[in-house]
Amino acid sequence: MSDPLDVSAAIVPKSDQKNAEDFLTGPRTFQIEKVTKGSVEQPFNLHLVGEPGKPYRPSKSMLRMLAVGWGPDASQWAGRWLTLVLDPTVKYGGKEVGGIKVSHMSHIDGPFTRALTVTRGKKAPHTVEPLQVAAPAAPTVTAELVAACTDLDELRGMHGKASPDVQALIVARANALKGGSDG
Repeated sequence: MSDPLDVSAAIVPKSDQKNAEDFLTGPRTFQIEKVTKGSVEQPFNLHLVGEPGKPYRPSKSMLRMLAVGWGPDASQWAGRWLTLVLDPTVKYGGKEVGGIKVSHMSHIDGPFTRALTVTRGKKAPHTVEPLQVAAPAAPTVTAELVAACTDLDELRGMHGKASPDVQALIVARANALKGGSDG
């Protein structure tokens, strides 16, 4: 049996921004690196970690949802996470062309729903769910870190995060730094 041949990279549209076609294979979750000002038509660029040169430029409706969830100061959005999805029912010029919607956001207490304009005079509810982002793993305390450390306070901080065998090395290192006393 041969290995699967993934076509995902070959079907990515060439563009200077995220497009609905980028989400044909499913939702994707991103961390926001920074937010910059854009053009009159697309006033903000959300630069995404790992996606250089392809910012997400939210529609007015999605910009409203981001402001509801995170507040209107976009300079505070860096480091936060969102999940973007393809909504094939998004219309432009009266035709369904598909568009990008925010489905989940980090840093919100619970889901929220707002009525957003679909066409002139018609609104539809859109819900954003909380996004649980795993905390980064704590750095591992190694024998090498202990041996290189020359600060007793730093060693004390390491002690509670270390395995029992490394804790013994921390005690020995602290004693060596104090001049050989037992503690």
